[in-house]
This record gives sequence, C-alpha cells and structure tokens, in this order.
Amino acid sequence: MSHEIIRTESLTKIYQDNGVPVTALNEVSLSIAAGEFAVIAGPSGSGKTTLLNLVGALDKPTSGKVFLEGADLSRMSRNALSELRLQKIGFVFQAYNLIPVLTALENIEFTMMLAGLGEKERKERAFSVMKELGIAELAHKRPNEMSGGQQQRVAVARAIVNNPSIVLADEPTANLDTATGADLLNLMERMNRDRQITFVFSSHDPQVIERAKRLIMLRDGRIVEDRMIEKSAL
Repeated sequence: MSHEIIRTESLTKIYQDNGVPVTALNEVSLSIAAGEFAVIAGPSGSGKTTLLNLVGALDKPTSGKVFLEGADLSRMSRNALSELRLQKIGFVFQAYNLIPVLTALENIEFTMMLAGLGEKERKERAFSVMKELGIAELAHKRPNEMSGGQQQRVAVARAIVNNPSIVLADEPTANLDTATGADLLNLMERMNRDRQITFVFSSHDPQVIERAKRLIMLRDGRIVEDRMIEKSAL
C-alpha cells in the first residue's frame, strides 16, 4: 500500500467579497496517496485553485485541516510552512512564474539556494534534471528567450529538483497549444512513472483529464465525483 501524502478534513474556505461571504470550498475531505497522478477538475469558480492553494500551504482554510505526510499544517508557524513548501512541495503554475532576470539554470537553482544547498550541489542537480527533461540547451537562456513550452519545462524542473513529496500543478497547460501541452503531459507522466513523483493537477483541460489516473470533480466548492480512471490496454 502506498503511504498517504495529503489528507484534508472538512476543508472550508470563505472569502469576503465587498463584505459578502463567498464559500469557495465547502467541507472537502480527501486523501492523496504516494505515486498518484490525479486531477482536480470542474468549471471555473468550482474551487480547484483554492483547494490546491490550501493543500500547498499557500493559503489558510477558514475551517478544517490539511495534513502533509501526517503533519498538521494548521499547527505550523509561518517559517515552518515556508520550510515545508521548500522541502516537500513542488509547484507548477499556469503563468510559469519564472524569475525574468535569471537564466533557466538559475531559476532551477533558486529553490535549492533558498533551501541552503551549496553552489556545487545546486549546479550538479540542476544540470542533471535539465538533461533528464531534455532542456540542457536552455541552461543559459532567460525566460524571454524561451517559448511557453520551454518555460513550463523549466518550471517542472524547478518543481522536482528538490525531490518533493508532491507536485501541485495549477492549470499547467492553459497557456500552451495542444501539441506542446501533450509534450508537457508526456514529461510529467514519465516523472510519475520513473521517479514515482506524486502529481495533483487543477485543470479543466480535457487533455489533462484524459491522462489522469484519478478524477476529483468539484462543483460549487464540493466534491461531486471522485474515482480512479481505468486505462485500457493498448
């Protein structure tokens, strides 16, 4: 049995919109096991990104709890949460979020620098991951010298270089054409298979949903469907 990476208990998030409470997430309880390749899907405004942000300790719930490998995030200080994000969680965002003035190599090194790794180890690990992902030739290019697909591959390299327990990908194909999105998903599937990295996506892209091994469907902040997807043999 794979061990549990993420567990949420009655997770609720209420925002204030001009003084009016808006429930973005409503009593969501779920568990994500190591090695999963899961997608949180649903229409715009269903709570997908909110759920990912709470699981990734980028936001705090109004009520309910998030556990990462058994640790209760609500009991952690801000510094402890920052350390947890660095060590345990990789993030891939729709807008890539690369630092414009840094090269691809420096962007990938950045999280390792924050985690306190020495320069020699940072460079070795960054180059190794870039070679593995087929982007070694981008090492000294800045984001404005790369295509969207290349930037997103750099973002994936940055997300996995610290060997996180889980990678959270928020609409990672939204700014990519169909072919480039398919290439990115091939890459993530290979990382999931070969490295046993756990991936959780938020997406309404049919291409992402088709690749998922588990579908968690949200509507109006609630889980309305949660099922494993059988993959037919070729």
